[in-house]
Amino acid sequence: MVAGPDVLSQSEIDELLSALSTGIVSAEDMKVEQNQKKIKLYDFKRPDKFSKDQIRTLYMLHENFARLLNTYLAALLRTFVHINVVSVDQLTYEEFIRSLPNPSVISIFQMRPLKGTVLLEVNPNIVFAIIDRLFGGMGSAPTKTRSLTDIEEAIIRKVITKALESFQEAWKQFILIEPKMEVIETNPQFTQIVPPNDMVVIVTLQTKIGQAEGLINICIPYLVLEPIMSKLSTTFWVASSVSKQTSDDTISALQRKLERSLIPMIVELGSININVHELLNLAVGDVMQLETRTNDDLSVIIGTNAKFKCKPGVAGKKLAVQISQIIAKGEDGDE
Repeated sequence: MVAGPDVLSQSEIDELLSALSTGIVSAEDMKVEQNQKKIKLYDFKRPDKFSKDQIRTLYMLHENFARLLNTYLAALLRTFVHINVVSVDQLTYEEFIRSLPNPSVISIFQMRPLKGTVLLEVNPNIVFAIIDRLFGGMGSAPTKTRSLTDIEEAIIRKVITKALESFQEAWKQFILIEPKMEVIETNPQFTQIVPPNDMVVIVTLQTKIGQAEGLINICIPYLVLEPIMSKLSTTFWVASSVSKQTSDDTISALQRKLERSLIPMIVELGSININVHELLNLAVGDVMQLETRTNDDLSVIIGTNAKFKCKPGVAGKKLAVQISQIIAKGEDGDE
């Protein structure tokens, strides 16, 4: 998971573990240090570009993306998928790149009409679990990571391209974007999209597919978000949500969909009650007398409820019915 400015490289992590194993540093010393009051250093040469409100808004936005991505991957892979946002941090691009494993799977894409490019980094465990599942396996990750083959890269490219549609859906509440993937890289050092000291926001998603677990990181440079920074607020989020719910266009769209819905319509000629013995003895040619008279109106059943009365007849060469009465039940006559 990508942390704040104090990101450790793999070599630093190895040195720390070695110090613990050799006894140079004890676990008790580390606990004492953790219990001491922490002082957060602030670098005035590198001020924070995103406010707490903007970070909170990005968190909520990508929670929606996580739900959409979860639904897409679960339907694609036919297995258990769980994705949730664990953090949204701001740090320099160099710190983010140093925290990535090598090899990794990094897709570079645009967010038109916004300028610049964005990174979507997927942990190799997740990538190979997806590939294994699509190729008919159980969705297990390999014991040793490696670079993708040409066939595997083509498969993952299609999966990520489809996932970007969920990204577009999540962002449309703020701005209509058209994500377009440019290239997939495996070496983080070859993905220099902004200068090393430029600030970026990192959205980290904890992902579990079957038994494989890993992180998905979305790296969005400040320069990309700068034109819409005023919209990245919880006030705008709530206002747009309310207006979307009460939009006349939304109501009209729902009405059109309801009007095109198919429902069963049955005209009941009549009914009769018989016992099981009579039912078992029925044979071809037997006649049953229904309770309906020839001049009675018939019931028109919509779904499971009788909604109209009608009279049978013909229209041209086809059988037809003519509505003679509307059946109103309770206070909601048009229920």
